[in-house]
Amino acid sequence: MSPIRLLYGIATTCLVLYAVPATTFAQSAYPNKPIRLIVPYNPGGSSDLTARFIAEMAKDILGQPVVVENKPGAGGTIGIGSVSTSAPDGYTLVQITASPIVVRPHVANTAYDPLKDLTYLGRYMVTNAPFAVKANSQFKTIQDVLVFAKTNPGKLRWAVGAPQGGPHLATEAMFRAREAKTTLIPVNGGGEALLALMGGSLEAVVVDDYARPLKDGEIRLLAESGPVKVVGQPSVPTYKELGYPISPTIFYGIVGPAKLPPEVIKAWENVLKKIVESDKFKEMAQRINATPYLANSADFTLQVRGDYTAMGKVLADLGMAKK
Repeated sequence: MSPIRLLYGIATTCLVLYAVPATTFAQSAYPNKPIRLIVPYNPGGSSDLTARFIAEMAKDILGQPVVVENKPGAGGTIGIGSVSTSAPDGYTLVQITASPIVVRPHVANTAYDPLKDLTYLGRYMVTNAPFAVKANSQFKTIQDVLVFAKTNPGKLRWAVGAPQGGPHLATEAMFRAREAKTTLIPVNGGGEALLALMGGSLEAVVVDDYARPLKDGEIRLLAESGPVKVVGQPSVPTYKELGYPISPTIFYGIVGPAKLPPEVIKAWENVLKKIVESDKFKEMAQRINATPYLANSADFTLQVRGDYTAMGKVLADLGMAKK
């Protein structure tokens, strides 16, 4: 090819590239299509509420719809398991809480290894799951409950919002420490547990869906299962303050499958930072008695690893870990 033809070809190519709109190259940037956000619990609870709030605000920040899909079952592990095997492209994510990540894999078989099969994009909130009774209950303190349960084996009926989750096992550990025998009634989520409590078929519940009935004066909190005090309830002791062996932090975060690209991690770190620092999010957290608590991907990953390892040791020492 002659030099003149070569120069002409290069010039023509440059003109063609220059004529292509910039949006053509931007289409490969994340995200360029809707994102699925799995909620591994039933609709209506705190997990579902906060996930939908995150999805709505993330849509405006990312410029793409974030579609919430409920996939409940097995204490949250079914939904998380489905995401752990999805394509690592950032278009299928899952909202998580602490129990199916740092607790349940120690006591039951799960379809994922929380330390190997997931990418932790960020934490956005911590909340509580207190031990509660009806407002007119005979039990005024957690000590009253323990004395009754020990002297009346099996007569204390109670339920949890998340079976084999952190609050459940922490409460079981408390009962074991006091040699109290109780009857755990199976229910389908925290909302159903509260309805059973109000109806008189339970004496107590351990749930995170307590904000509305507490505000309405329908329940009394006797203790908090985690180490963080219930907002506005400074006199309610934590299991940790009472000296019981398990008192896990209840966190909320966004997670994807392992090996997510750096641009996906960076995008969601930015999304969560903007959301958590907004007045709108702070107002929502206050309504459900939760605390905004931001952590980026690296810090969230470190927290999960630490909590998972510590919980495994405690459960093994108590004889509550799977064999």
